Amino acid sequence: MSGSRFMIRTRAALATAVGCLAAASCGTAASQPAPAAPPATSAPISAPSPAPEPATDVAAPEPATEVAAPEPTVVTPTTGPPTTGPSTTASPTPAGPPEFSAKVSRVPRERLQHSWRPGCPVPVSGLRLITMTYWGFDDKPHTGELVVNKAVTDDIVSVFRRLYDWRWPIYKMRLVDAYKADDYASIDADNTSAFNCRPAEGSSSWSKHAYGLAVDINPRENPYIYANGTGSHKNASKFFKRPVRAPGVINAGDRVVKAFQQRGWEWGGYWSGIKDYQHFSKGGN
Repeated sequence: MSGSRFMIRTRAALATAVGCLAAASCGTAASQPAPAAPPATSAPISAPSPAPEPATDVAAPEPATEVAAPEPTVVTPTTGPPTTGPSTTASPTPAGPPEFSAKVSRVPRERLQHSWRPGCPVPVSGLRLITMTYWGFDDKPHTGELVVNKAVTDDIVSVFRRLYDWRWPIYKMRLVDAYKADDYASIDADNTSAFNCRPAEGSSSWSKHAYGLAVDINPRENPYIYANGTGSHKNASKFFKRPVRAPGVINAGDRVVKAFQQRGWEWGGYWSGIKDYQHFSKGGN
C-alpha cells in the first residue's frame, strides 16, 4: 500500500510541476498578479488617443493659385519748399564760338591769276596761303584767306589769333584776286588783303604788298589819307580824322598796333605827311 501511495504522490507532483511549467510558458492571466489600482484623483484622466492609421492613398497636391502682383506705390508730391541740397544733375554748358584755327599751305598758281605775273619780286613758290578764322562785324566767326610771304606766316597767324581772341572785328578777308587785283575795288569793299604784285602808291617802286610783306586791315575804317587830310574813298570819310572810337578802327598806340610791333611790323598811321591807317608792313615802308 505504501508503495502505491508513493507512486500516486509522485505522479501527482509531476503533473503539478508540468502544469505549472505550461502555465508559465503560456503567460496565462491566471498566473500573473493583478495590477494595483491607480490612486483616486479629483479630475478624470483622459484616455490616450488611438494611434493614427497608416495612410493608404496620398492625395495629389492642390494646384498653386496665382498670386496677384502688388499695387504700385503712388508717391504724392509735397507742397513744401524744395530742398536746398546740391543738385546731382549737371547743368548743360552753353556752346561757345569755335577756337581760332589757321592752316598754312602752298598757294596754287591759278589762285593768283590776277595778282601775280612773271617779273614779280617774289616767285609763287615763295608765297603761302593762310586759311584762318576771324571775328566779323556781325559778332560771329568766319573763315578768310590771306596770301603772304612764307617768311612771315608765323607773324600773321600770331597777330590774327590775338585779334580773334579779343573779338576785334574784321569786315571781310578775301584774296585780292576776287577783285581782279584791283586795289581800289578791294579797298572800297572794305576787304582785308595782303599780297598784290603792284607798285607803291604814287611810286614806280614795288610795294611791300608785292613781296607779300604787308597787310591792309579794314581799309574803310582805316583809310589812306593824303597829306592834305583828304582820302580817295568817300565811304570812309567819317574815319579820316583820328582818333576814332568805333569797331574795327586802328588808333595810335592801341593793342592792334602793339601786337604788330611786337613781331617787328610797322604801322602806316605813324608815317609823316601821308597816313595809311590800314597798312602794316615788315621791315619798313
